Amino acid sequence: MAVTCAIALIGTGQAATPRVIIDSDFGTLNDDGQLLAIAAQLHARGRIELLGLTVVSGNQWLRQEVAEALKAVERLGIERDVGVYAGANRPLSHDLATVLEEQRLYPGGDGYLGAWRRPEPLVDADLVAPPDGFATRTSVRPQSAPDFLAATVRRHPGEVTILAIGPLTNIALAVRRHPDIVPLIKEIIYMGGAFEVPGNTSARAEFNWWFDPEAARTVLRLPLRHVIFPLDVTDTVKLDKAVYDRVVYGEAKEGIIARLFGQLNGYGYDGKNGFETNPAYSTDVWDTLTLAYLLDPAYATRAVRRWVDVETAVGPENGRARAWASARPGLQPAWIVERFDNRRFFDFYVDGLTQPVPVRLRR
Repeated sequence: MAVTCAIALIGTGQAATPRVIIDSDFGTLNDDGQLLAIAAQLHARGRIELLGLTVVSGNQWLRQEVAEALKAVERLGIERDVGVYAGANRPLSHDLATVLEEQRLYPGGDGYLGAWRRPEPLVDADLVAPPDGFATRTSVRPQSAPDFLAATVRRHPGEVTILAIGPLTNIALAVRRHPDIVPLIKEIIYMGGAFEVPGNTSARAEFNWWFDPEAARTVLRLPLRHVIFPLDVTDTVKLDKAVYDRVVYGEAKEGIIARLFGQLNGYGYDGKNGFETNPAYSTDVWDTLTLAYLLDPAYATRAVRRWVDVETAVGPENGRARAWASARPGLQPAWIVERFDNRRFFDFYVDGLTQPVPVRLRR
């Protein structure tokens, strides 16, 4: 049975200032970058404590993502507070040969392959600069992402929420190397999976969990609190021209975020069909739903409790998410969000992308 009073049943009674780690396959103002821009504002206003940004290959290879993340924290003015930690460059499972074979034998979905679409940058000269240039005063922190995750959870036992908005390789490595941290994690909120709707990368699999299905299976089987935002709900939350215009042409139109948002999102994935050329164009927003939910679980207007697993065998089902209404051996229950308060969410979204990040006094 679907749960319609989501806040009563899946809220956690958040502390005044939630402590958060963002684990991301980062891009300048893709959905991951948009989430960080909003999180930076919330962090500066004291509404969350953003403990760090851990980066994992997914949309792009790690070196490129780290370069864009370093520039992002610098652009947002949070580089002293929020470190960037480099994590896994390759998935635990999946390699290029397997990916290409799956695409050939089992076509479907939109064929989005993320990092696998292009050669891996091996040196800094191979990197593509963000539109406003590379970071000039910020460096990646020396600790690896899995070790940072473990150390931070130990430092704040029972208080850290992980927003898992990319492949789950970093988190899987963290719990394999440091199994003692599992009961100390407050919760993991995911953007990942597709249950009752088609996948995007393949006919049955959503990209984040498809990119490293072994990691996804490992993390989802951990005995802790899981909240999942699959394609089932993100498919229903569409960024349209009216919302786009509020970000790009509103009062903050001269700000760097509004200008980059228009430059990077205005012309669609093919550089031609987008908000600037087609008034009927729309796209999903994906990751930012997890951040809104963290602040107020009432954004989730319908959710169901299910036992979740991910297929890992090479073939047409690889990376597919599955869910059962009753307990299964080895699996853990999770809340799967199915509907969201779109009107209220887009007010939150626009505000987060257009309000200036205030200067925060640092102790």
